[in-house]
Amino acid sequence: MTSSGAPDSVTPDSDSPSERVPVRVLGGPTALFEYGGLTFLTDPTFDTPRTYPVPGGELVKTAPAAATPAELGRVDVVLLSHDEHPDNLDESGRALLAGTPLTLTTPSGARRLGGAAQGLAPWTSVDLDRPDGRTVTVTGVPALHGPEELGVEEVEATVGEVVGFVLTSSDLPTVYVSGDNASLGRVREIAARFGPVDTAVLFAGAPRVPVFDGALLVLNSAQAAEAAAILGARRVVPVHCDSWAHFTEGHDDLVAAFKAAGLDDRLQAR
Repeated sequence: MTSSGAPDSVTPDSDSPSERVPVRVLGGPTALFEYGGLTFLTDPTFDTPRTYPVPGGELVKTAPAAATPAELGRVDVVLLSHDEHPDNLDESGRALLAGTPLTLTTPSGARRLGGAAQGLAPWTSVDLDRPDGRTVTVTGVPALHGPEELGVEEVEATVGEVVGFVLTSSDLPTVYVSGDNASLGRVREIAARFGPVDTAVLFAGAPRVPVFDGALLVLNSAQAAEAAAILGARRVVPVHCDSWAHFTEGHDDLVAAFKAAGLDDRLQAR
C-alpha cells in the first residue's frame, strides 16, 4: 500500500507467523536470519576488539562477535546499510563479502565495493529466487544517519548515505531492517507503504561522536520504541546496541524504554 500520509502507529497482525523468521543476533549491527530458504546477514562486523582511527577521532570495539564467519554456514545475501564505517563493515566483514553471492547496499557503496555488490536506492527492489521456486523481494528504504533537521544533503555529505531494507514474499511475514537510521520521519514513510511489519530489526544504541555536535546518529531507546509503534511491529529485534564504546545506550535501556511504552512484549530477548 502506498500513501502520502504517515500513521502514528500501526496495529500489528496477531496472526503473522513470526516464528518462521528466526533471527540470531551476533553483536553490534550484525544479525543472521533465514527468510524464504535464503540466509541473510546484516552489516558484518567480526573483527576482534580494537581501535579504528576515523576522521576526527576513533571508534573502539569493546567485545567480539558471538560467532566467526566460518561458523555461520552459507550466507546467501548480505544486507549492508553502508560500507564507510568500521562499526558496520570491518576488515573481517569485507573478507566475508568476497565469498557471498550478493551484497545489497547503497548505490555509492556498490560502486566502491564492486564484485557482487548491488546498489538499492530507496523504493527500488530486487527479486531473489527462493529454493522452492518462489521469490523474495528486497526493497531498499530510506534511512538517515544523522539529525533529521539538518536535511539529507548535509548529513550525507558528512557521514555518507545509508539504506534500510524491507523483505516481502507472497507467503511470508514482512521484515524490516532499519540500518543506521536516526529519522522517525523515514520510519513513518516506510510504515505507510509496508506496515504493519511482522519483524523489525532495529538499529539503536544512541551512538554519538563529535560530528553534528554529538547529536544522535542512530535511534535511541525511546525512539526505537516509538518506531516499533509506528511500524506496528509484532516483534522487534534490537541490534547495534552493544560492543562499541560510542554507543551510549545498551540493551537494558531498550528494555526500560519498551516497558515504559507498553511494548516490552514485542522485544526479542537476547
